[in-house]
Amino acid sequence: MEAQAAASLDKLRHVVTDAPRVMVVDGSRLVRKLIADVLQRQLPGARVIACEGLESARAALAAEPVDLVTTALVLPDGDGLAVARLVREASGQSYVPVIVVSGDVQSRLEARSLNDDVTDYFDKALGHQALAEFIRGYVQPQPVPGARVLYVEDSRVVAVATKRMLERQDLEVLHFTEGEGALDYLRGGHARGVVGADLVLTDVYLKGQLSGVELLAEIRGPLGYSKRVLPVLVMTGDANTENQSQLLRDGANDLVLKPIEERLLVTKTLFQLRVARLPEQRSF
Repeated sequence: MEAQAAASLDKLRHVVTDAPRVMVVDGSRLVRKLIADVLQRQLPGARVIACEGLESARAALAAEPVDLVTTALVLPDGDGLAVARLVREASGQSYVPVIVVSGDVQSRLEARSLNDDVTDYFDKALGHQALAEFIRGYVQPQPVPGARVLYVEDSRVVAVATKRMLERQDLEVLHFTEGEGALDYLRGGHARGVVGADLVLTDVYLKGQLSGVELLAEIRGPLGYSKRVLPVLVMTGDANTENQSQLLRDGANDLVLKPIEERLLVTKTLFQLRVARLPEQRSF
């Protein structure tokens, strides 16, 4: 049981690493090599997992977690959107950025908005060097000064330490000790036509009538905020993989392991803030 728990917790930790695992999916061996070469110059510790298509990507995802996926839109046995769905369905994967590389970015963004499967699109006409720099922005997120985090934690001792971690990144932290207060705050903003926060960080178990899971349900349900409009990070110490997966299915953007590790919390928070600041409707 202890070994299973440790393995489960590692799945939550894998997104924070000095050696990010980047999956590159493209039907061209030459393109895969070019992207891999440039990536390894930009991110010397990166390990590139090269896949020629949908089925090889499926096998790679089954073998181990990855930190980011970049895929061509057109593949020999499918397309990049199918790869994105595979990543979201992969057992044990938390929110992994998926970048679809396309030659017709403008028309594609005119036809659809970004969704919860595809994190972003990239115009391949910009070249492999630009793509590598683009990827680096995701695996090594930069600070987002002034962003507002609505933080729900009933332990004042834990809250003081966690707030300090976030405020060191120039983030504004609004702390609530129970879910009801946080929900009232969000409802008030909703009534005025504003979200009121850039990200919600909540524990699963809270004192009072409202749990973190129920707060999440209110955010995704009655308030109607999508993962991109209001990201939600859920803090959990539960090593049960099914319970973790259920939180993600219920609408959490990602999970943060308790006890909180500063590097893990900061990386996940900054990444979600970066994604949320991408326009909801964009023209490719």
